[in-house]
Amino acid sequence: MSRLLFASVFASHVLGHGHVSNIVVNGVSYQGWDVNSFPYMEEVPLVASWGTPNTGGGWPDSGYSDPDIICHIDAVNGEGSIPVAAGDSISLQWTQWPDTHHGPVIDYLANCGSSCQTVDKTTLEFFKISEVGLVDDTTVPGFWATDELIENNSSWLVQIPETVAPGDYVLRHELIALQGAHTEGGAQNYMQCINLQITGSGSAQPEGVLATDLYTSTDSGILVDIFKPLTYTIPGPSLIAGATPVAQATSAITSSGTAIVPGATSA
Repeated sequence: MSRLLFASVFASHVLGHGHVSNIVVNGVSYQGWDVNSFPYMEEVPLVASWGTPNTGGGWPDSGYSDPDIICHIDAVNGEGSIPVAAGDSISLQWTQWPDTHHGPVIDYLANCGSSCQTVDKTTLEFFKISEVGLVDDTTVPGFWATDELIENNSSWLVQIPETVAPGDYVLRHELIALQGAHTEGGAQNYMQCINLQITGSGSAQPEGVLATDLYTSTDSGILVDIFKPLTYTIPGPSLIAGATPVAQATSAITSSGTAIVPGATSA
């Protein structure tokens, strides 16, 4: 493929699927990873989002055991973290999402141990804190979580369970497009990871699953024909105890914030 053609295909993927542009916590907006500019900058701003060279096909050609399924293709650790209290809701603002890409929205957390900035992503064990799938099946292909995201100004609200113990975590936010999922390998997973520093008085430390073990290509929620009447089963493990559905609403931005580096001390 020529460099010019590659650039054209790359740009179409970026414009076609979008990315999380900012993360809002209690009215404070934190910048996300800007795939349109950050990969080409010598000095990238400090952000909590994991870096990736593109937002094109988020589904690895080699299947769900490929490490690219963890936090996106060639994703590298975010250098900052966003402070959030257990019980708070986080608004994830997408630049856009195609209205032809129907499917679930799923959110996971994984404890990073001592540092999300240096953790080996292949060791992260994720537990599910939020899931929305087929919302209304009265029509075909139905009204899905991704359609709800679009109606909510391309934003999604997820709550950090109050029971989760304090610590450093990776939030894995995932949209799955199922328009081609009637054939094996046709589902498209788009995932983005964000470092969080969670505070609070919770004590729960739920068991997680390696991201490479979350799904298989034949799971009923992955291999499915959404253009036929169906009862949809969201893929992945069950929600943890204490996970609470959140009514979707746009989180008003009152100020801008800068990601922190946990453990860093000022000079």
